[in-house]
Amino acid sequence: MIVVTSGSAYLDVDAYAGCIAFAQLLNLQGLAAKAISSAPLNQSISQTLRDWPVGLDAHHATEHDHFVMIDISDPSHFDTCVDAQRVVEVIDHHPGFESYWQERLGPRAAIEAVGAACTQVYERWVEAGLFHAMNSSTAALLATAILDNTLNLKGQINTARDQQAYAALADKAGLAQDWPARYFSECQTAIEHDLPAAINKDLKRMDAQLPLPRVIGQLTVWNAQHLLQTQRATLVSTLQAHDPDWLLNLISIDEHCSYLLVGSPASAAHLAELLDVTFVEQLAKVPGALLRKQILRAALKLADKPLSK
Repeated sequence: MIVVTSGSAYLDVDAYAGCIAFAQLLNLQGLAAKAISSAPLNQSISQTLRDWPVGLDAHHATEHDHFVMIDISDPSHFDTCVDAQRVVEVIDHHPGFESYWQERLGPRAAIEAVGAACTQVYERWVEAGLFHAMNSSTAALLATAILDNTLNLKGQINTARDQQAYAALADKAGLAQDWPARYFSECQTAIEHDLPAAINKDLKRMDAQLPLPRVIGQLTVWNAQHLLQTQRATLVSTLQAHDPDWLLNLISIDEHCSYLLVGSPASAAHLAELLDVTFVEQLAKVPGALLRKQILRAALKLADKPLSK
């Protein structure tokens, strides 16, 4: 059995959709595969998406299974069911482990600078000549993951490959023109319903050697101004409980910007230099939405640390 899975901390929509769609592709190719995860689903997987007739499989990994990793390449953060020695393929778009996997898997390690891992998964369906066989719910999941990861196709990380993939998938799924606004608004409603839980499901701890806050959270909403005006104290207290040195990247899709909220003046000073932004009362507004992985990439470059391990 081939187990298609992702990380251990949480599952976002890119990992969720990518695992489901890639397992379906392998099965169509005659390879027994299951999409599984032991991680909690975060708020990017809205209730509407969870109600669609495609989802994760029920399967307990065994010592005979092999693993395909989607949207992750750092072995220290793999799902707890994964034996890294039995990983046979990696599809990811986060920097840091390109050489590590290239040495082990060669062409079966695809760690590429695209906006979404689901763009890569879509391309695998096309390369296999099986896109015609993809069901509409899977197409809708993949399209939504691309929307989320590329910030409605307007983020700095968005590429022509992401745009092409989204157009083909949205057409196949029959997504309405207002789907992006509906999706991101639903995510925001769920986030606001239990803000601490939403933050805790999208936190990453940074390498202490990097010029970054030790903990970075990220939330993507349709419009962030209301959230900052009404729940800033909750945002601060939730992050502060993890570490006094923190950053929250609050992405506002409708405003096409990011708000960077930090826990200390020292963090603000470091990030102001790193990203060339101005903080006022430990809050900075960045035109053009910014992703956490882009902040990490800037820090790696500043630290002169190779993007491969």
